[in-house]
Formats: sequence, structure tokens, C-alpha cells
Amino acid sequence: MDPLLRMESIVKAFSGVRVLHGVDFEVLPGEVMALVGENGAGKSTLMKIAAGVHADWDGEVLLDGEPVRFPGTRAAEEAGIAIIYQELNLVPGLTVAENIFLGREPVRFGGFIDYPSMNRMAREIMDSLHFDAPVTIPVSELRIGAQQLVEIGKALSQKARLVIMDEPTSALTGAEAEVLFSVVRELRSRGVSVIYISHRLDELYQIADRVTVMRDGRTVEVIPASGISRRELIALMVGRDLEQFFVREGEPAEEVVLRVRDLSRVSHAPGRPCLLEDISFEVRRGEQLGIAGLLGSGRTELLESLFGAAARDTTGSVEIEGEKIRLTDPRRAIQSGLALITEDRKGNGLILSMSVEQNLTLAALKDVLHLCVLSREKERALAEEYVDRLSIDVADLENPIGTLSGGNQQKVLLAKWLATRPRVLLLDEPTRGVDVGAKHELYLYLSKLAAEGVAVVMASSEMPELLSICDRIMVLREGRISAIFDREEATQEKILQAAAPAA
Repeated sequence: MDPLLRMESIVKAFSGVRVLHGVDFEVLPGEVMALVGENGAGKSTLMKIAAGVHADWDGEVLLDGEPVRFPGTRAAEEAGIAIIYQELNLVPGLTVAENIFLGREPVRFGGFIDYPSMNRMAREIMDSLHFDAPVTIPVSELRIGAQQLVEIGKALSQKARLVIMDEPTSALTGAEAEVLFSVVRELRSRGVSVIYISHRLDELYQIADRVTVMRDGRTVEVIPASGISRRELIALMVGRDLEQFFVREGEPAEEVVLRVRDLSRVSHAPGRPCLLEDISFEVRRGEQLGIAGLLGSGRTELLESLFGAAARDTTGSVEIEGEKIRLTDPRRAIQSGLALITEDRKGNGLILSMSVEQNLTLAALKDVLHLCVLSREKERALAEEYVDRLSIDVADLENPIGTLSGGNQQKVLLAKWLATRPRVLLLDEPTRGVDVGAKHELYLYLSKLAAEGVAVVMASSEMPELLSICDRIMVLREGRISAIFDREEATQEKILQAAAPAA
């Protein structure tokens, strides 16, 4: 069978730095081809060439055996190629339906947008994704997982012959991911090809026919998905044998750094009076406390409340090293020694139009001032210190942070908050969209921070991650603490049982 898409000897450089070194890639009609590799391997760049985002490259792209070079994304879409980006690409103020058909709105006589038809078509598409919210609400009112489904719906609306999915499940729950897998299988049954990029390697064995492995801008191997183990796949990706998870070493001190008492947060949603209710816990110096729970359990809301991001809706007391503090806003939280790494690094973690240097020093401006004026020398010195400390791969600190890979962006986000010298580090899904090698580095660094006395509180939907690195795991269920497990007694079964809604 001839390939639907074939890319031969693809070379691409940014600012003189080559990121693709003669890559070969193909996908057959009706095939699910998984594309894997560490952050920075070149996966997203290769796919952006296929989707017309990048028009300046060397090599050859064949579609149905015919050479093509798309000048833009519209030309690629017209040729039947749709792409779902890792970072959400939605307009917050527009509705779900308006985002799905943006630039392709149905019109009626007189050139006016036919909103009833657009809303009806959007509803049909989103029903296939088991999306329950109205298609007439702004996407800004949706959580990030629901916004990811809108991105998928936008691609499906284009009736493409080839759909490229770049980390489509990074913000989805297990149930939402299963819905997506069923959509992928349905597309394959209709002869649609799917290129599936994911760092969640277990997903590939459920839906992929073949796997293409990339490393350092080159194609390493193309193999049947059923013909390689997870461990062998990781070894091909990173170029070395890597343990699946980092096992936490060392013990926390007895001194309590963070003490939370009777923290509650009201909800403004109908039918649910509280997002959080009577939350009380302690975190010791050098301890890594994990927060587990299903979607809607209150994990993100708890971290936001501790950081002062919902002061008007939050009650209760918070102490840091025995001193009672009033978290009226994030500025006060930072001054008190708290730092929060949010799950959406693009939306509220980084400013993509600013440089790596500016992003890294943004939360610690007081340390880079001289006589109340920004000192470029101090800013550069602070940025260089943390780039070196976290081994961030960046050619020039003045480059926009959007040019970095997802893993390096996440490192910059971590460095940004470490530059504030926090006593308590709050992390919300810190490894979302991060490859296995970068995860391993993050685990090592969190362990190092804990050894230095920093209290770490990490919310994650990946239970193996929590079980591997946390001293204790606190489980939330419907806004309340349902269980707290020590490392020795915690298991996936116990956590799931504690997280499941009460009968």
C-alpha cells in the first residue's frame, strides 16, 4: 500500500540552529501512526511542516504520491490535513461553536453568519465526543480538559483525510481519553489516517498500528506497536536505559512548614455550594505531599486557594513555619514563601511573547532591581544561574520562550518560581505534556529541593508518579479529604477507592 503522506530527508533550522536532520516519515491510509520521542526531538516541528505552519524547509513532502509544499495552514486544510496542537489554540471570548468553525462559518443570504446551523453542526460534532456543556458558552468558562475536547472537535469538523494529534490527552481524564480513543478507532475504520503524538506510552498500545521513534531531530526506528516493549521504547527515545520511575529517597524532618486548618471555598456554580470543605493537613520540612483525586475533586482549587487566587471565596487558616498568614492575593503568597506552578503553562504560567530571560525572572523582579530600576546585568545573571541549575536547553536567553520545546518551557516555569526562593512549592500537574526523560529530571530535582528543606505539594492525575516520589498521598473526593496514605501503605487500588464518589 502506498503512503498517504511521505516526508523524505526533511531538514529544518531556526535562527541557524538545525532541529531536523534529514527526517524520513510516512503514514498509510487508514493507519494510526504513533510518533514518539523526548521533548526537543523534533516531533512537533515535523508535524507543523506537514500541516503548513512552516513553509521554509528542505526535503520533499508527498501527498498521495504528489509533491506538495503548503504555504500556510489553510492550504494544508484544503488538502485534507488537520492538526490538533499540544498547546490549546482557542479564542477564549468566543463560544464553543464559534471556535470550531472559526474562519469557516456557515453564512446565509446577505453574508450573515448562520448561527442556528453552526450551533447545530457543532452540537453534532461535540455529541460524538460526549461533550455535555452547551456549544453556545465561551470556551473561557471551560476547564482545560473540556477545552481540549473543543480542539479535537475543531479538527473533526474539517473532515480531514489525515488528522495529526499532538498530545491530545494531556489534559483529559481517563474517561475522556477513552472517548478520544473510540473517536480515533472510528476515524481509522473510515479510512482516515491519524498521526498520534503522546508521552503517555501506554496509550500507544491501545490504538497505534506502528510507532516512529525520533531522537535529536532524526528518525531512529519504525516498528509495529505490538513488536516492542515499553522499556525498549523508552530506551530508543532517550538513547539509554532509563528506569520507569524515580523512587523517592530520604526522609522529611519533623518540623511542620505548612499547616492548613478548616479551609473551605464556596462555589458559584448551581447545585454545588462548596468546592472545598473543611480541608485540614500539615506538610513537614523536606516532605513531598501528593494530592490525588478525580476530575472535579478540588485538587486545582485547593492549590489556587493556598496561593491566594480565590481569597474572596476562601475561609480557614494557613500557617507557614508557625506564622499565621492572610493569603489575600498571590503577591502576599509569594512574599510568605509560597510558589505555584499551574497546570496550564501557556494560559497562566508563561508569557509566550516574552523572552526566556524575562519569563524566568518575572516573579523575582525585586532581586533584579537597582535603585528601583530593572538591571539587565542582574536579570541576565539570575537567568543564567537557573538555566545552568536546571540544564535548560536554550540557544539564546533573548529568544521568545515559545520557541522552546514543551519540556524546556516547563523547566523555565519551575525556574521562574524557584528564583523566588520558596519555602513551600505547589505544583499542579507539573509533568503534563512532558516526556519520560524530562520527567525523570524533574523527579530528581524535586527530591533535591526536598533535601534542601523545601516542602513540596504536588497534585497529579498520574498515580504511578505520586506513588514513586511522594512521602504521603492525600486523596480528595468532592472537595473533602477522603484519605491520607503513607508511602508504605499507598496503592493504586486504595487511592482509587478513596477517590471514587460516595454511593
